[in-house]
Amino acid sequence: MNPSEMTETARTPEELPGVVTRLFRGVLYAESDEKAWQSLLTLESQARDYVAVLGLDLILDESEGYAFLRSREDPEGNLPRLIPRRRLTFDVSLLLALLRGRMLEFDTNSSELRLIMTEQDIVDMVAVFLPESSNQAKILDKLGATLKKVVELGFLRRLRGQSETYEVARILKAYVDAQWLEEFDARLADYRASLEEPAGAPPQTPESTTEGELP
Repeated sequence: MNPSEMTETARTPEELPGVVTRLFRGVLYAESDEKAWQSLLTLESQARDYVAVLGLDLILDESEGYAFLRSREDPEGNLPRLIPRRRLTFDVSLLLALLRGRMLEFDTNSSELRLIMTEQDIVDMVAVFLPESSNQAKILDKLGATLKKVVELGFLRRLRGQSETYEVARILKAYVDAQWLEEFDARLADYRASLEEPAGAPPQTPESTTEGELP
């Protein structure tokens, strides 16, 4: 090992607390924090061991360019939860599930990397699951609030200079997995059944929420 390699080996572990602290602040993206991302790639094994002591897993997708921390399953409740679980409303859950389905379709049929959708695309996608008699103005108002929440969660990004155009963040794939979708499908089936109730009985949007760990 030459002197420069020895210096790098001695220096690198000192970066570990800073990298882990950065992960505790939220999702780390390669494109937005290149220095921290490169440090994480170098220290991946050490970072995994470091956070494992705290009951956390490091979720890292180098090809997609993101990393985040997730609490390990703890049925007995022996570990403190350092990464909070956020409860999602049915409307937010529905939009996330539909966006995940659209991304799966996009990845299957397109060679492009970025899934771009306009606000009208999203309205049309959600409208399929709403009763035909719904008030369009109220739908748009409600969807606006839902879109804002999904943007805050980091799953949609407004394109610069195009307020009604969004990029679907690829990290959505890591959060909305097959198990999440299966659990939500059961709630969606109940909602669809309520839409088929006799005329005069207003459809009931599920009061329950879908729980998930979000950035």
